[in-house]
Amino acid sequence: MRSTLDTVAAIGLAIGGAFGLAGTFVASDALRETVWTIDGVAIVIAAALLTMKYQRLGNDLVAAGFLTFLAGEALLLAGNAAGLQASVPSYVGGIALWAAGLVMVSAPKTFAFWMRLTAFVSAVLFVVSAAMILWGAPLVPTSSPLPAAGYPFLVLTFIGWIWALMKSER
Repeated sequence: MRSTLDTVAAIGLAIGGAFGLAGTFVASDALRETVWTIDGVAIVIAAALLTMKYQRLGNDLVAAGFLTFLAGEALLLAGNAAGLQASVPSYVGGIALWAAGLVMVSAPKTFAFWMRLTAFVSAVLFVVSAAMILWGAPLVPTSSPLPAAGYPFLVLTFIGWIWALMKSER
C-alpha cells in the first residue's frame, strides 16, 4: 500500500519536473521566475519527504543524496528572483549539489538501472556546466546546449522516482 507522503512526494516531483522544464521555454522574466519558484518549492517538498522515507528504510546514502539534492534546489530557489544573469552564482552551487545528490541517490541499486543512468547523465551534464561557468563561460540557466541538455535527463529521472513511489507493491 502506498502512503500519502509518497503520493505528495510524487506530485511534488511531477510539478517540479513540469514547471522546471516549462520555465526554460518562457520568454518573460517574471513568468519564468514565478514558474521556477513553484518548481523549486515542489522539489524541495518532494526531496524532504524522500529523505525521510529512505532514512526510515535504513538507506542512508539514498537519504543523504535526496538531502543534498534538496540543498541544491534551495540554492536555485534562492536565486530565482534575481533574474538569469544575477542567479548564476547560486545556480552553479545548486547544480553542483544536484549532481552530487543524483550520484548519491543512484550509487546503490535502490532504483532501476535506467533511472540511475538518466540521473548519472544529468549529473555529468550539470558538473560540466558548473565547471564551464566557473572557468568563465557566459552561461545562464537557459543556455543551450549546456546546461539545458541536463534538464530532460533530470525530468526522466523524476519520472522514474515517481514510478517507484507509485508502485503498489512494497
